[in-house]
Amino acid sequence: MDKQFAQSLTTRIVVGMGAGIALGFIFKLILSFGENGELLIPLGLFDFAIRGFFVDGIFHVGGQIFITSLKMLVVPLVFVSLVCGTTSLNDTSKLGRIGGKAVGLYLVTTAIAISLAIIAALLIAPGEGINMTAEATYAAKEAPSLAQVIINMFPSNPFDAFAKGNMLQIIVFAVLFGISVALAGDAGQRIANLFQDMNEVIMRLVIILMNLAPYGVFCLMVKLFTDLDLGAIWSLAQYFLVVLGVLAIHGLVTYPLLLKTLTGLNPITFLKKMETTALFAFSTSSSNATIPSTLNTTTKKMGVDNSIASFTVPLGATLNMDGTAIMQGVATVFIAQVFNIDLSITDFLMVILTATLASIGTAGVPGVGMIMLAMVLAQVGLPVEGIALIIGIDRLLDMARTAVNVTGDSMVTVIVGKTEGQFNEEVFHTDIKATDDKVDFHHLKDK
Repeated sequence: MDKQFAQSLTTRIVVGMGAGIALGFIFKLILSFGENGELLIPLGLFDFAIRGFFVDGIFHVGGQIFITSLKMLVVPLVFVSLVCGTTSLNDTSKLGRIGGKAVGLYLVTTAIAISLAIIAALLIAPGEGINMTAEATYAAKEAPSLAQVIINMFPSNPFDAFAKGNMLQIIVFAVLFGISVALAGDAGQRIANLFQDMNEVIMRLVIILMNLAPYGVFCLMVKLFTDLDLGAIWSLAQYFLVVLGVLAIHGLVTYPLLLKTLTGLNPITFLKKMETTALFAFSTSSSNATIPSTLNTTTKKMGVDNSIASFTVPLGATLNMDGTAIMQGVATVFIAQVFNIDLSITDFLMVILTATLASIGTAGVPGVGMIMLAMVLAQVGLPVEGIALIIGIDRLLDMARTAVNVTGDSMVTVIVGKTEGQFNEEVFHTDIKATDDKVDFHHLKDK
């Protein structure tokens, strides 16, 4: 029985997700029936029992503890892993080349993503015949300038950056610290050995949380699907399906083609090894919270050296906005059609350019997706208030585009690792059994 339980973490997460979705829909149906029909038990008792005790109580607490636990790991994992990666480089000037490749690939895939989205939205025209402008109100936040983002990359207080989870500042400080350790001779070597040991311990903590993921995912899905506004999804079904369709094409076609073209590796193997991490991303809707799983997958399952993955993965979680770019491309065309505004070829080119550059210019800003969309709409003269039309169903789409984002992070990491000669192809082609990540909580010490 224990052997069967250990066979597939992915299967257990899928089961937890499916059970959570089913229970969420059951709760939603009970609450909806109580509002519209007669029940032997007063609705107030149902509402207290289901929403008050289960949905907003047990399942909300369980889901948030899971998300918070993942986020708890991000800062120490990124810092320790990146210091280890930097100190292991024989030539620190290599960092510039690695960073250039990673940023270049992230920008190229973002441009491809928004181009696909615009083409699909123009062909399907999800906004034609819809008139929902009367209630459309949205206040757009102001995005920082690119110059300010670059300035903000350098921390005046690294401990403040750690406390706030400012990923770009953490990356810069970790790289500088790692270079200093590498240049410090024997003292630096002792520090490097300590960080290597810390990295092993943190990765075991990652595996512990991954084994608890099915329960966390179950709680998250119950909460989400009990509160989900199905009416908004049905009224915007075409927009919803277009975004999902382009996300699927980008994740299952664009990434595999780029991987095969630039490395010659088998994209099917890559996608199979991404299953668990993609499910993590889908359930958490956070690229940052998924960093521990992404790093574990790219290094342990795909064979990318930690010196590469420790840099490209957190950078991608901050800069790579392919899923968001797809939403922006479809949303721009959708809002233009709803408001009966014609966009020219120049406008569409401006949308592609603005969204691609905005993925860097708004890196690490809360609510980045909507800020980027507001920038894009303003650039081509579309009403920013149109965002209010789609914001109601954005939560579910956010889950799907986060899964695409982390797949892109991993794809770029593999490409950079392969082209830099920091890649173990034997590990990539080896079937990693789920039992390798099994944690025996009854026997914590190996005999």
